[in-house]
Amino acid sequence: MPSVLTVIPSARRLMESLRDIGYELPAAVADLIDNSIDADATQVDVTAAFEGEDSWIRIADDGTGMETARLNEAMRYGSDRDYEEAELGKFGLGLKTASLSQCRRLTVATRTNPGRREIEIRRWDLDHVIDSDVWELMRLSTSEVRPELIEPLQDGPGTVVMWEALDRILEYRLPSGRAAETGLGTICREIEEHLAMVFHRFLAQQARRSLPLTITVQGNPIDAWDPFARSERATQKLDKQVVSFRYEGRTQTIRVQPYILPNQVQFSTTRAWEAASGPKKWNRQQGFYIYRGGRMIQSGGWNRLRTPDEHTKLARIAIDIPRAADHAFGINVSKMRVLIPSEVRADLKAIASAVAGRAQGAYRQGGNGRQGTFVGTGYSGGGASTSGRTTGGMATGGADAGSEAETTASTTAVNGGGDSEQLVPWGVIYDVLQGELARDPALLRRLLDALSDALDGRASAVVKGHRAG
Repeated sequence: MPSVLTVIPSARRLMESLRDIGYELPAAVADLIDNSIDADATQVDVTAAFEGEDSWIRIADDGTGMETARLNEAMRYGSDRDYEEAELGKFGLGLKTASLSQCRRLTVATRTNPGRREIEIRRWDLDHVIDSDVWELMRLSTSEVRPELIEPLQDGPGTVVMWEALDRILEYRLPSGRAAETGLGTICREIEEHLAMVFHRFLAQQARRSLPLTITVQGNPIDAWDPFARSERATQKLDKQVVSFRYEGRTQTIRVQPYILPNQVQFSTTRAWEAASGPKKWNRQQGFYIYRGGRMIQSGGWNRLRTPDEHTKLARIAIDIPRAADHAFGINVSKMRVLIPSEVRADLKAIASAVAGRAQGAYRQGGNGRQGTFVGTGYSGGGASTSGRTTGGMATGGADAGSEAETTASTTAVNGGGDSEQLVPWGVIYDVLQGELARDPALLRRLLDALSDALDGRASAVVKGHRAG
């Protein structure tokens, strides 16, 4: 048997390298709130205090807190724990990498016993690690930290994360100047917008969790931002689709819920239209909204299945992916990247094309004209799913319309005169190709891609013909 050596990574080099893992500030804060939700918190408060070079950001929750051993493990890079199916955490890196991507000093305080005021405190100090090149985690007492760290824990259990030495946030020539103070205020608004979007299901109690959740930024409660404007009467909720595929020997299911948002003139108010535009504004907010465990991990974009277009900006599609297939979707540490597996790309492209065609009609109609009926790649009315196959149809309807409405197995687009034109009977075509090419999935995907592209081209021709007329 060969001899082995234990090679410990350089603490200085690894900790500095992981600062550049790709977090943006709002996403880093969201990663910490994932931990709060996993700890059954019902209140999370985000506070930023401007004190020049001594400025700090604090994320405090009223969750269950952590016992000593669990706190020590949570502070380890690559903590050794198994995440349950319902938890939002994944790699055991988020607390450290998210925090130190923004600051040089991370301190965590936690309390578990509501009857005793015992508070455990740990700190990673990047400058100390760089000087020593040793994985030395500091254990501190309450007298060795700023009072703002332990203040939220005086009344009961919870966990507080504090960032200090904000070198990545206050990158100003004069960290104590007016520009730095204004910049921190702007950052707080960006954090608020991001959290309202990412956790909108939790804030609106639409996630699969029995506990309510309130998030505040600078003491102001955040209202959920619904990317699908379901409170608007003119929003069209199309029929839900189900896409199944095989991964690691098991059948995994993706739930797809398309929406067509109202044209600007159909919105109830101008303010409602502006609010629905989202943090990235209309054109960049079209496309897929991908959720994992009720938490949004992608807000818009077509994942290279089609290109964004002014005429399709009203198309938004909610996609719920199973946690068991995280690796298939390429979920990364910062939860800011999603890759669509090859097994479902053709199905999702067909759905996207049909919804985009419908969005083009809504865009140019401005609230007038008749609406056609759209479906994805499968027959209407549900049924059993197969690998790489969708079930369910898409139908018109307002925001409260039932998702199981009976539809026809065809895809149509509204022409300039208001009549509907049958384009492609996707269900029939898919079943024939699936039967004939079951042993050649690569060719099947190429043919479905070609058919989807043909549908896009025809819908675009309809739009051009209308504009020319």
